[in-house]
Amino acid sequence: MTTFVPTNQKLANMTPNKQFNTYKDGLDLELLREYCMEHGEVRIFGRDEMLVREGEMSRWLGYVAKGCFKYIVKNKTENRDYITGFAFEDEFVGDFPNCIDNRESAVSIVAMTASEVYLIDGLQLISLLENGNLAHIYKQLFLQIYTQYLDSYRMTVRERYRNLLQRCPQIVQQINLKDIASFLRVTPTTISNIRREITFEQ
Repeated sequence: MTTFVPTNQKLANMTPNKQFNTYKDGLDLELLREYCMEHGEVRIFGRDEMLVREGEMSRWLGYVAKGCFKYIVKNKTENRDYITGFAFEDEFVGDFPNCIDNRESAVSIVAMTASEVYLIDGLQLISLLENGNLAHIYKQLFLQIYTQYLDSYRMTVRERYRNLLQRCPQIVQQINLKDIASFLRVTPTTISNIRREITFEQ
């Protein structure tokens, strides 16, 4: 069950863990992070709880203070779910830009571990975007998506797995092999072999 944390109990002195930011070099979303932490409502999600379900109205965008989420789409012909992305600590979670005007979500977003998120709704995001920040934030969020898309072609599976480790090594090691394999579009056995090889290298 999702827990709401009163505003006066927010972690006011929390600072982002920069070790998770190596894949985001060149991106600047500090303005959005600060806005979420100042104006957002803190929610605690349990493992497997949904932020939004595919087909429902998308409303929220949030800064992940703790935990992680996965993005899921369903292939109706195959009746099979696929992982299209992750949101780790010090990253943002939400079906952007659908959350801006409450359109139907194209994905389901599910907590993979107990997670703490600073959430703002579409109206709050519009307010932020209308204060002269629209082009900047759109550009930065687009760059994240575009970089992930290009990486799927210009990097090997092993390199992309290492990127996940750089983003959040503690959590990636706990993620189900099946979920990582779905995201990287390979078999769980392939991911298991890569993990073993990396472990031996260390």
